[in-house]
Amino acid sequence: MSSPRIISFRIAPEKVAELDLIAKSMDRDRSYLLNEAVETYLGEQRRFAAMVEEGLEDIRSGRTFSDER
Repeated sequence: MSSPRIISFRIAPEKVAELDLIAKSMDRDRSYLLNEAVETYLGEQRRFAAMVEEGLEDIRSGRTFSDER
């Protein structure tokens, strides 16, 4: 794994407070939670893109069915 990079972004103070509460209850830091959240989001986006590509491949290959089915 490459060296972690520091990034910054704006987030509502209430969300930071909620993150901190969750992090404290898990005995983790905020960075851990944010990294977990980003990894989950990226995984979901990869799965969605794969499903879209699979659907497009089905269309290209003629593997479709009518609305009645």
